[in-house]
Amino acid sequence: MENREFVSLFEENLFLPNLQARTKKDAIVEFVDLFVSQKKIKDKEILLEMLQQRESLGSTGIGKGIAIPHGRTLSTTNLIIAFGKSKLGIKFKAIDGKPVHLIFMIIAPYLDKKNRYLVVLGKLVELLGKKKIREKLLQVNTFQEFKDIIEGGKLK
Repeated sequence: MENREFVSLFEENLFLPNLQARTKKDAIVEFVDLFVSQKKIKDKEILLEMLQQRESLGSTGIGKGIAIPHGRTLSTTNLIIAFGKSKLGIKFKAIDGKPVHLIFMIIAPYLDKKNRYLVVLGKLVELLGKKKIREKLLQVNTFQEFKDIIEGGKLK
């Protein structure tokens, strides 16, 4: 997946620069409600249940202030990615025990033969492994700023 294709997966209407949630559960609901309001998913309850089951396997809080809740669902036919930022931090039960400030939620169709979702997940982890990128993302207020940082991350 080329950088341009990766960047094109992000949409302004799925950009939350001021998450209100303070807990993992509330953050997941906030993202799911966004997907519902933007008509990106068919069934809110199916998606919430899938995400809660995924979290029960182990937190998607990967450390360094980042969480990437993700999974496959019959509730969509398209790959969907949302980004949210919390200034105060969210108790996400991250692997390092620290609050999460940057959340990327990736929802994939149940039948994704090309496994694009796993490629996107890998690219995000690679990008977020760069301290400068994380620091810049903590400062974003507009979608254009966000997009410029993602584009400038120079993924392979």
